[in-house]
Amino acid sequence: MNISTPDIADQNADTVRVLTAGFISFGGREAFGGPAQTVKCFEDNSKVKDLAATPGEGRVMVVDGGGSLRRALLGDMIAAAAVANGWVGVIVDGAVRDVESLRTLDLGVKALGSTPLKTDKRGLGEVGAPVTVGGVTVRPGDRVYADATGVVVLPG
Repeated sequence: MNISTPDIADQNADTVRVLTAGFISFGGREAFGGPAQTVKCFEDNSKVKDLAATPGEGRVMVVDGGGSLRRALLGDMIAAAAVANGWVGVIVDGAVRDVESLRTLDLGVKALGSTPLKTDKRGLGEVGAPVTVGGVTVRPGDRVYADATGVVVLPG
């Protein structure tokens, strides 16, 4: 799949939404896109881990982590599970860890930053609800595309 967020934005000027936060690429796949599945959680990646273990079917996991950089919501083990289960990308409004390992995986990963600290697993969070990431509300089924230029969202 050849993805160009500027081209997508130009072709969908009336409906495109652009994430405004400065998301950094951490994954081994620079450009990726697909239908969104959403997770809302704060400093607890239990639901991210659970979702990564399910069939991704070419989807992009969009994680509303409240912008926290204190705890990583994605690391190498969860990312490897996501790859094995067919997820194409993960966008984290928060932090990731195991950056060196993430770069070796065929997974698009965009996040606000990184930290070595893992989360406490308390089982908190919600899957499948609308989330707001980078100033944009994303709903399950919306189409999310990312490349070196940025991240765009189109209605599902």
